Amino acid sequence: MSDEAIFKIDIDGILDSKAGSKARLVPGFVRNWLKRIAHQDEVNEFLEIAGTKQGVPWLDAVMEYLDVSLDIHGAENLPDDSDGRRFTFVSNHPLGGPDGIAIGQILGHRYDGRIRYLVNDLLMNLHGLAPLCVPINKTGKQSRDFPRLVEAAFGSDNHIIMFPAGLCSRREKGVIHDLPWNKTFITKSIETQRDVVPIHFGGCNSDRFYRIANIGKRLGLKFNIAMLFLADETFRNRHKTFSVHIGRPIPYQTFLDGKKPAEWARWVEDQVYQLV
Repeated sequence: MSDEAIFKIDIDGILDSKAGSKARLVPGFVRNWLKRIAHQDEVNEFLEIAGTKQGVPWLDAVMEYLDVSLDIHGAENLPDDSDGRRFTFVSNHPLGGPDGIAIGQILGHRYDGRIRYLVNDLLMNLHGLAPLCVPINKTGKQSRDFPRLVEAAFGSDNHIIMFPAGLCSRREKGVIHDLPWNKTFITKSIETQRDVVPIHFGGCNSDRFYRIANIGKRLGLKFNIAMLFLADETFRNRHKTFSVHIGRPIPYQTFLDGKKPAEWARWVEDQVYQLV
């Protein structure tokens, strides 16, 4: 594959396209800091190594490049889908990157690539990941397509992977925990008769990450400033081993009575954290 055909991170190009003529006002040291915090060189090195790989082989390549190992508990709880049933897999989101890749790798191999993530549409720029993604952007131009895309994903022959918190975990009062879970996985699993499989991924980001996230919250910033540091957090988590706990499937009929969907979402969230 030629260099031109491989998508690469280009901080200078992004600044030029977003800021136009004002891009020249961005000092060189700021550009260099952005390149360093985004790990532009390392990410582009990986994208060249991965080449034309897509789907689960691309996930394998990421895990190999990061040298991340998994200690999996409860693999026997992964349900058999030979009868045509499809499932919704939901997990906490402590890292904001490697956790999603790792869970996709586990499930991708177990179910022969029949998996789809519901993810931020920015990830569609990664051509190796894109075939496994349903792009979600509830506030941009794509917002009108959001219900249709979710409907199509849950109505498909693929298993769905969701991180219902949307953003990666935050730290409050010394406790690292997901933001409140969205109820969509409950309502759509009921509609499409998908049992829900809870997964807990063990891990955390750096103290710096949580401080920045909390500062942004206190300042009331609309932009998720902590997201700028996720690439750096990913590389800080290289060469580590993470624990993954897989719970027993929860029948979709469980969610038909007794609680509202948002309450069931909180209940499943609690079940996830009780897996460890």
